[in-house]
Amino acid sequence: MSVLELPALLRTSSTEKKGVCSSLWGLIASCGRCVIRGRGVEPLLSSSCALGLYTVNAIYGDTITMPCRLEVPDGLMFGKWKYEMPNGSPVFIAFRSSTKKNVQYDDVPDYKNRLSLSENYTLSIRNARISDEKRFVCMLVTEDDVSEEPTIVKVFKQPSQPEILHQADFLETEKLKMLGECIARDSYPEGNITWYKNGRVLQPVEEVVVINLQKTVDKSTGLFTMTSSLQYMPTKEDANAKFTCSVTYLGPSGQKTIQSDPVVFDVHYPTEKVTIRVLSQSSTIKEGDNVTLECSGNGNPPPQEFLFYIPGETEGIRSSDTYVMADVRRNATGEYKCSLIDKSMMDATTITVHYLDLQLTPSGEVTKQIGEALPVSCTISSSRNATVLWIKDNTRMQTSPSFSSLQYQDAGNYICETTLQEVEGLKKRKTLKLIVEGKPQIKMTKKTNTNKMSKTIVCHVEGFPKPAVQWTVTGSGSIINKTEETKYVNGKFSSKIVIAPEENVTLTCTAENQLERTVTSLNVSAISIPEYDEPEDRTDDNSEKVNDQAKLIVGIVVGLLLVALVAGVVYWLYAKKSKTASKHVDKDLGNIEENKKLEENNHKSET
Repeated sequence: MSVLELPALLRTSSTEKKGVCSSLWGLIASCGRCVIRGRGVEPLLSSSCALGLYTVNAIYGDTITMPCRLEVPDGLMFGKWKYEMPNGSPVFIAFRSSTKKNVQYDDVPDYKNRLSLSENYTLSIRNARISDEKRFVCMLVTEDDVSEEPTIVKVFKQPSQPEILHQADFLETEKLKMLGECIARDSYPEGNITWYKNGRVLQPVEEVVVINLQKTVDKSTGLFTMTSSLQYMPTKEDANAKFTCSVTYLGPSGQKTIQSDPVVFDVHYPTEKVTIRVLSQSSTIKEGDNVTLECSGNGNPPPQEFLFYIPGETEGIRSSDTYVMADVRRNATGEYKCSLIDKSMMDATTITVHYLDLQLTPSGEVTKQIGEALPVSCTISSSRNATVLWIKDNTRMQTSPSFSSLQYQDAGNYICETTLQEVEGLKKRKTLKLIVEGKPQIKMTKKTNTNKMSKTIVCHVEGFPKPAVQWTVTGSGSIINKTEETKYVNGKFSSKIVIAPEENVTLTCTAENQLERTVTSLNVSAISIPEYDEPEDRTDDNSEKVNDQAKLIVGIVVGLLLVALVAGVVYWLYAKKSKTASKHVDKDLGNIEENKKLEENNHKSET
């Protein structure tokens, strides 16, 4: 129809005018509204004409609200809403009278109980459906005119979050395999699916990345379901890769995207390298340790069995990924290998079992005689240089012991200890308990005390085991119990008595141990005759001042001269001694009977 034909429409009926108005949409660029007034037809363009038809965007399931965008004319009789079928034929759905104020809804199954028409002729459609996406027209009718205003309804439905379903249990390198399907359901309009690896878009690559997209529509709802399958050939580096997919769809406010949850696949790849390791509690291995060999392959899944090659074994030992050796010895030192069962790959490592041997000769408890020689050796055999330490009676020695002539002070507990400094816990020690025995040796000394009221007699004793000392008065045999002993050190000690003899006496010192009994006597002059021995050399804890030996000899000579001088008065002395009672040599020298015996002995010696 052209504009030149419009005057002829003025003579048509009201019904015909409606059809004419509908036919004018193409002529007026499908926008604005067509108004028939009296004898003229006016195409009235709205402000939205330049932008296209007025459109209402609705969300699936919500209420569609369409205002009638016509000015209510004077003398309005009623208003109506219709929608157009694809072939252009109208379907009336709602009517409202302006005079009777009543509303009527046409019997259209798709809109039963879903419509609402307000007093200002705004049409509402509850529970928006995809089938509501149509061209609706508002009509206001007067006695002479019919005004129409179209509205386009667009319905949108956001798809569900995409999911990756039918996932592969694992992927294999060098093999194209179905990774999974990304599914996004119930979308309108239809959306598009994109695959990602670690956040980067996966583009199709022949025989490496194969993507197929399928779209299905639910005939009852008109909603789309998009399914995209991904076939993928992974590499070893894809072991921890995160795969995702997204759906891009059109909404009322424009294009939007929804992302799926990431999925990580177990990527299988063959072993390319075998590694053997030594598992031990310390960095070094010593005899007696337990050693575990571990063999591993870098494939996925890793190999579960290996062949272990042990020094001295011609064939590999089949085992799991570990091989345990308990209480290893030095002969376990050597090269160890492991390989895959098919022997295609192998790795090796060297194990050194450290050892330390100590031989002490002699060892244990050894008894030797004083003056004997005793060679001592501590021999070390070890896997590397070792340090040697000697200890005697818990004191470290500066040098190793050497005995060419054993002395009592050499006795004690000797320990030879050796250590490998770089090997934790590798230490050895052996003990020598040396006992130096000797027969008792006695040396007696005497001196007159400075107060000249008493004399000190000392019996110097050497020997081991410690001798028991007894003092007696020669002749009478009386025992002297009041003695003092010094500390027994290095096989030496002293026993001392203090006496105040009025007459010459002979004292006997007896020392006895398990080896022998030794007796020594010493003549002691009366207290009136001073006597001094040469001082003895001091020892650590058993030294005492004694008179010089030369002085002792001089004293003896002087004593003999005195005896010669008094030879003439022997008879007088004899008579005197027979008449007088014996005097006490000291309070501790014995009883009266013992003193008589002493006098008899003296008389015999004088005779």
